[in-house]
Amino acid sequence: MTTSDYEKLGVFYLGKEFNPTTRTRTDDLLLYDSKDLVTHAVCVGMTGSGKTGLCLGLLEEAAIDGIPALIIDPKGDLSNLLLTFPNLTPEDFRPWINEDDAGKKGLSPDEFAAQQAALWSKGLGQWDQDGQRIARLKSAAEFVVYTPGSSAGVPVSVLKSFGAPPQELIDDAELFRERVSSTATSLLGLMGIDADPIRSREHILLSALLSRAWSGAGGGAGRDVTLEMLIQQIQTPPMDKLGVMSLESVFPAKERFQLAMALNNLVASPGFAAWLEGEPLDIQSMLYTPAGKPRHAIFSIAHLSDAERMFFVALLLNQTLGWVRTQSGTSSLRAVVYMDEIAGYFPPTANPPSKQPLLTLMKQARAFGVGIVLATQNPVDLDYKGLANAGTWFIGRLQTERDKARVLDGLEGAAGAAGSRFNRAEMDRLLSSLGPRVFVMNNVHEDHPVVMETRWCLSYLRGPLTRQQIKQLMDPRKRAAAAAADRPAIVTAAEASASAPAAVALVAVTSGTVASGASSTRPVLPAEIPQFFVPCRALAPGARLELRPSLLGMARVYYSDTRLNIDQEVPLALLTPLTRGPVPACWDDAEPVGLGENDLERDGPAGASFADLPPAATLPKSYTAWQKDFADTIFKTAKLELFKSPAFKLTSRQSEGEREFRLRLSQLIRESRDQQKDSLRQKYAPKLGTLQERMRRAQAAVEVQKQQSTGAKLQAAVSIGAAVLGALMGRKAVSATSVRSAGTAMGRVGRTMRESGDVSRAQDTVESVSRALADLNAEFERELAGADTGPDASTMELEAATLKPKKTNIKVRALVLAWMPWAISPGGEATRAW
Repeated sequence: MTTSDYEKLGVFYLGKEFNPTTRTRTDDLLLYDSKDLVTHAVCVGMTGSGKTGLCLGLLEEAAIDGIPALIIDPKGDLSNLLLTFPNLTPEDFRPWINEDDAGKKGLSPDEFAAQQAALWSKGLGQWDQDGQRIARLKSAAEFVVYTPGSSAGVPVSVLKSFGAPPQELIDDAELFRERVSSTATSLLGLMGIDADPIRSREHILLSALLSRAWSGAGGGAGRDVTLEMLIQQIQTPPMDKLGVMSLESVFPAKERFQLAMALNNLVASPGFAAWLEGEPLDIQSMLYTPAGKPRHAIFSIAHLSDAERMFFVALLLNQTLGWVRTQSGTSSLRAVVYMDEIAGYFPPTANPPSKQPLLTLMKQARAFGVGIVLATQNPVDLDYKGLANAGTWFIGRLQTERDKARVLDGLEGAAGAAGSRFNRAEMDRLLSSLGPRVFVMNNVHEDHPVVMETRWCLSYLRGPLTRQQIKQLMDPRKRAAAAAADRPAIVTAAEASASAPAAVALVAVTSGTVASGASSTRPVLPAEIPQFFVPCRALAPGARLELRPSLLGMARVYYSDTRLNIDQEVPLALLTPLTRGPVPACWDDAEPVGLGENDLERDGPAGASFADLPPAATLPKSYTAWQKDFADTIFKTAKLELFKSPAFKLTSRQSEGEREFRLRLSQLIRESRDQQKDSLRQKYAPKLGTLQERMRRAQAAVEVQKQQSTGAKLQAAVSIGAAVLGALMGRKAVSATSVRSAGTAMGRVGRTMRESGDVSRAQDTVESVSRALADLNAEFERELAGADTGPDASTMELEAATLKPKKTNIKVRALVLAWMPWAISPGGEATRAW
């Protein structure tokens, strides 16, 4: 047989068929169609069954065929894929042998290395392989060992794992809920919190925060989530309700702070820093090199604790699921996801964070050409309902009858899902006859199961690698990557300022700090410490915004003095900076500010950095002491300085200066003058009315007398004329009638003279009343003039009046941590921005 018999595209050379009756290997090659792996595979077998060799052989074939793979390695022996020695010399094997094995066999390390080299040469030859095929494997793909939480291999930054999933996944409501839930569960598990997604307040809150950020709820597009953001939002969530109940009722602020502190302690722990360093957990970048060469990314997690392993596996599977949903559909194998020792990550009853994304991959990844391969030596610990989605089963020697029964159940379920027949009795017989490296392959795409013996691995199977050996393997790659980098991973402050186009230039480093030493995230403080933000005015171009901590005290001071007729309540706000000096807050240096409760905001401006917070400012008891000092400072220093007018017995108001007080007094003087004039008018009005009435009657009497006098004069003239005319025209002898007429005429003349006297007397009365009126008006005008000669407010003598408050009249309304906005120029000059 030559390599041409099995070296074909789309075909995996896994071994040869095995005759279970004669218990001998046949010459028939076991060639596995790679596209059959799209329907996933399960490999089970006890320790010593050859399970690891079979799976490594499958991965080697995938690499030779140009298929990338994500390989999760809980034990540390899958890194053996990097131990490939085309020359097969003892010197190649010597650094990687297990010297304990050499000692057990009574051989020196060099002798044992030579023996291993000879063993591998012979083994490969028996399976028609050689060093040239090893060389082909090495050149076909890049093999990288990633060590999350450790720098032994290539470190992995998990920050990318909290990035918003692709829109395709967000649009799928069920997948999105699964992503949110598993991320929250894995993060809480890393914190040591076993949270039920339905009953746990912690899980519900974290899920709400992740969902809100990723989906863009509350306005705006979906955004990535950082651990710092989670810590901040746990303390001050962007919503008031969880479900239909108020947030404070479901999860009070004091208890939320404990959760925030737990997450903060995790982030602050020295060991967690390794989780934030290294290459981002980007699936596309890990499956292919920048040049497009396929990569087998081996995630070695043997060094992690159980909680850390679950945390990372869940994140990796979620990232993989997100990547899968962005791929186009295909029936060919695009990539392999392999996980060894799956027990505990895919249990039959429990629901760890890893289970749901893995189950979803088993159901959906096949449509996108991604094959899932799972291996375990504990079949009873697997969810066989989920594994019914696996189309290929590799079953090696099993330890117990119970294990065999569970495997048979799984095979039967897979056959039912595929619509094929399953002979349980025949499979039971086959499983009972298996030896080392002999497996039953049950492929739903084939007519019947096949018994096979696995081929010899191209990689040197030396067993689990130590962290030092992984470091030895990966150091050359890390040095090459560092040398090829165009610039350092940490950006300097000058570089960030020069390159940042926005007004606020922040330096993006893994520690989450900016060049000035200020943190890019809001500090986590106990719920008892109220934090508020003073609004920022517009920044100058090129300036960045820095929030500096201060203490803002707000009080109302009541001043009362019955003698001065003062009853005033005065608002007072004092601001003092918080420093790292021996006295973090000194009220002696406080300045009055015109800030009220309505001027403060609960959320700070986006993109701002936070200046250092003194340790004392993180303790609730500090604020209790500072509030007492604040009240004492008000008692010692607060005073109400006023102006007093003795003439008016008035005191200025709290907000009045001398000018305003004098203007008020001027107005009072005008009002007093006008009131005095009104009183005078009311005083003289009756007298004036009486005289005016007398004048009216007197003038009327004059008119009447004039009319009567005029009539009397006319009658007298007529009578006299008639008498004279009769006398002149009558007989010479005067008759008695003429004499009587003359007498009557003379009587009328006398009456006329009397009427003329009455007119004169009436006119005298008018003149008398007129004089009385003139005298009354003169008296009124003199008194009005006296009213206009009152005091002048602009020159009036004022006295100073100072009041001090009583302690009982000082009411402290609030003492808060106030973040004050400062504009930092490119040159480092700080100016107030409020």
